Amino acid sequence: MRTLHVVTHPEATHHLEGVVGGWHDSKLTPAGVRAAASVAQALRARIPEDAEVELFSSDLQRASRTAEAVAELFGVELILDRRLREKSYGEAGGMPQEWLDRRFVPPPAVGERMDHDEGVAGSETKAAWAQRIYAAMDEVLQSACEHQIMVTHGGSLTFVVASWIKMPIESAGYVSFRAPSGSITTLSEDDFFHNRQVVSLGDTLHLHSAQAG
Repeated sequence: MRTLHVVTHPEATHHLEGVVGGWHDSKLTPAGVRAAASVAQALRARIPEDAEVELFSSDLQRASRTAEAVAELFGVELILDRRLREKSYGEAGGMPQEWLDRRFVPPPAVGERMDHDEGVAGSETKAAWAQRIYAAMDEVLQSACEHQIMVTHGGSLTFVVASWIKMPIESAGYVSFRAPSGSITTLSEDDFFHNRQVVSLGDTLHLHSAQAG
């Protein structure tokens, strides 16, 4: 059986500052650093000690720092992949969220959603965003490794899951898989039927346990 453990990075500075994330290279907050350690411990508890593990991450600091905590605990190489980044919001990256909200043009309920122009210069279309995540997933899944860990962003998780269940990109314009910061989503594929399952979406029990302790 193959299991893909997908982590959404914990609290980052842009969350507290009220600015747009995207490709703005914000860092983990102190709380985010503690949450990253909890994520690593939770993954260690789920994955057998003798299992081969591969680790992939977005290259943005808030994701890569989370992945570094996992790499240190597991003693594995960290592979950075810029295709696992969050959506680029172009000139809105790092700007106040209300600045983006005033300019953002939402997609239509029906019609062209993937190549829709959101009204912000340099902003990535949903099609471009999905295509790079799907391409990264295709490459990751070429490996036969039974346990793979991927650290990405809350928005990009939608296309990770959509790719996992082999949803056509043109249909992914209508889907949203939401998960909290610092969560773990577990995806598995059996060796007999090769069915792909979403075992859990956005699990944060490990974060609550850390807070209680």
